[in-house]
Amino acid sequence: MSSDVIAIRVRDLGKAYQIYDRPQDRLKQSMMPRLRGLLGKSTPNYYREFWALRDVSFEVRKGETVGIIGRNGSGKSTLLQVICGTLTPTTGTVETTGRVAALLELGAGFNPEFTGRENVYLNGSVLGLTQEEIDQRFDAIAAFADIGEFIEQPVKSYSSGMVVRLGFAVAINVDPEILIVDEALSVGDEIFQRKCFSRIEAIKSKGATILFVSHSGATVVGLCDRAILLDGGERLATGLPKQIVGRYQKLLYAPAERRSAIRQEILDRDRPVIGMQSDIAGEAHLSAEQPKTSADAELQESYDPALRPAATISYESHDVVIQEPAIFTVGGDRVNKLIRGRGYEYRYKAAFSAAARSVRFGMLIKTISGIELGGAASAASIGEAIPHISAGSVYEAVFHFTCSLNPGVYFLNAGVVGVVDETDTFLHRLLDAAMFHVLPESGSVSTGFVDFNCIPEVMIVCAAGP
Repeated sequence: MSSDVIAIRVRDLGKAYQIYDRPQDRLKQSMMPRLRGLLGKSTPNYYREFWALRDVSFEVRKGETVGIIGRNGSGKSTLLQVICGTLTPTTGTVETTGRVAALLELGAGFNPEFTGRENVYLNGSVLGLTQEEIDQRFDAIAAFADIGEFIEQPVKSYSSGMVVRLGFAVAINVDPEILIVDEALSVGDEIFQRKCFSRIEAIKSKGATILFVSHSGATVVGLCDRAILLDGGERLATGLPKQIVGRYQKLLYAPAERRSAIRQEILDRDRPVIGMQSDIAGEAHLSAEQPKTSADAELQESYDPALRPAATISYESHDVVIQEPAIFTVGGDRVNKLIRGRGYEYRYKAAFSAAARSVRFGMLIKTISGIELGGAASAASIGEAIPHISAGSVYEAVFHFTCSLNPGVYFLNAGVVGVVDETDTFLHRLLDAAMFHVLPESGSVSTGFVDFNCIPEVMIVCAAGP
């Protein structure tokens, strides 16, 4: 749970680098200003300024988990390094409250000549631990790293994966009040990644503040309370992870000639994005306010015109427009209040204003918070896609599914994929194209999002005496 205490405060932050076109320009810059100054003359700069960050401001409350997302080169890593103190800002200020542990370039501070044990003590002291504290935590660090006898060998003999394991194990066992993570979880095998996520979730449950950078929208949605979108060193938007990830994806997949316009559109909509908490809260309330169904009452499928997404995000179109996304019963009636266990059809049309090739249609079901539950595509690969669609054609995609979801509110995406300039890309895509409510049932023992039709059975193995 977050509080009103500010753990991280960033104000008007900027970071500029000097870019030299020729090596001799660097020498001139180091000497000429002083010489010309002695002569009372002004000196031109022999470099170009590149601003990796410009006028970035935000606050993170204690106990809050905030994700930072953006394209490559947007300034995410630079921002984290400035917050951690490994880079000095050109302008602005950063304030942090509490012990900070950073998972940036894991193992970057290791001395390759030292053993793993020696590097644990070295890095632990850098992170603010005393030798006694490291002594107490060493066994836990070694167990988490799970590199066996290599802990006593020089780090120069380690594989890259072993270095990552040890680096993460040291940083994660500091018990930080502020944890800063920069794509550190994209390395290692699946078992190690799951262990890392579990440890981060445990730290989060203890009330730590987490600042998290990732290119994975699903990870940001799953871990974070809020998200920040950076692009070109600027903060474009701040808000709920689901909404910010949607805008990031729209910018990421936009045609180059439309990217500037979409970027400005996101900047202009920043204020509404922050206020969308009420929209989604209202959608969640829709689920909660439905009356409980009595055991002998019959559930009825129906269509509620008020049950529609608060904000549908549309990708830039490559001469294709998705139209009329909706859910129908197998009998053809439009519905958005569904009954678990029954069959339905999700349909949408796609109008092609230009010819397209290697076309596939897809859908995806998500929770209110944006967690992806599953979906389907009309073809498993480009080789199985529709080879050619003529201009002026209209296709309808129909996805037959059985509702295996537990009661609650869910969202649907729709997407059409094809080949443009020899690249497989979205011809058009709608995020939160439609929404539906799975009606509650009395007596259900299923938990979570998906009903796996589990039948619980409890038996006495050994009965104690009275």
